[in-house]
Amino acid sequence: MKIIIDNQSDLMMDTCLTMVMNVMDNGRVSNNGKQYCYLTAFNSPDGDIHVVTDLNKKSDKFTIYRVKK
Repeated sequence: MKIIIDNQSDLMMDTCLTMVMNVMDNGRVSNNGKQYCYLTAFNSPDGDIHVVTDLNKKSDKFTIYRVKK
């Protein structure tokens, strides 16, 4: 399994990795059990962080971004 992490936020990569692991721990719950949750929201004092997933042919992609207020 190949995992791609696209950090489009100002977060450190270790924080992003923790968020991705949290999403993965919940399992493949979207797209009839084929894909990790389409969107997971995390609350932070500086604003919400979203982790969005995409299912590629041979990998899973996790895009992390800060929600603009």
